[in-house]
Amino acid sequence: MCYGFDGEAALRQSVIDRRSLLRGSLAALAGVGLASSGIAATGAAATTRATGRSHVPPGLISIQLWTVRDALWGPPGYDATLTHLAQIGYPKVELALGYFGRTAAQLRQFLDSIGIKASSSHDGISGDAAGLEEKIQNAVTLGQSFMVVPYLNSDREDDWKRWAEQMNVEAAAAAAAGLRYGYHNHAHEFTIDLGGGRRPWDVLTEELDPQLVHLEVDLYWAVTGGINSGDGVADPEGFALDVIRSAPQRVLQYHVKDRHASDGDMADLGTGMIDFARIFQEHSVLEYIVENDTPDVTPQQTAEVGYRYLRKLRF
Repeated sequence: MCYGFDGEAALRQSVIDRRSLLRGSLAALAGVGLASSGIAATGAAATTRATGRSHVPPGLISIQLWTVRDALWGPPGYDATLTHLAQIGYPKVELALGYFGRTAAQLRQFLDSIGIKASSSHDGISGDAAGLEEKIQNAVTLGQSFMVVPYLNSDREDDWKRWAEQMNVEAAAAAAAGLRYGYHNHAHEFTIDLGGGRRPWDVLTEELDPQLVHLEVDLYWAVTGGINSGDGVADPEGFALDVIRSAPQRVLQYHVKDRHASDGDMADLGTGMIDFARIFQEHSVLEYIVENDTPDVTPQQTAEVGYRYLRKLRF
């Protein structure tokens, strides 16, 4: 599983009054401003359809730090691991697991010193206006462009509707600070039957405001969701592309994670079954984020293999 979030806790917390959360958050964030973030809140939509590029631009490659969590928690440790990622060539990372004893400002100083940027983060839905304010202020301090809700799970449609409403509120506050706010899928959004054949993905794409919320499509999980549901068995990449095409929300980020054909487990990039070139040719994004929850050898090697694969891939 990608870096996750306690969905039941989110549901308990989301009983906060919607209007008071938005009002309090926007007021608190007025001092943060767009200038400090360096990006426009509601500017022209990024061009995400394929534009004839034959490769992934190196500046758009990132890695989700959940991939290297064992190296962060144990030897060689956080600083050495992030330094190694920068040496491989990664220009940016997607944060997870907190700041490892640093404040956001201290982490920004360290990342700047090694030449790498925290462009995105996985963050759960906030419990109150103060939590949302802190989350957004930290993201602005770090110089992020994106913040993404990584995981929600329920077999009740009302839960998904409530979460979507809460995410719309948070996304409005994030936009006021110059941040793009997204949702990251797993497989169950495509497989849980909420009744009448409706699935969580149907609810999310109906309820999330496409002017405020984008999608970070995890390609492994989208392919797996298609296979597990039966809808994508014949053409897994085609199922993933249908997911991308049919959503009213813009798909601005990918988690690029491969899949072993033999057992369906996650695989280091280029060693599995997913035809990424086909997907990238059809739809390009602003960030291609390497991830493997279960590195095939070591987290460091998985990071190197992933970066090299994306740099060499032509489509």
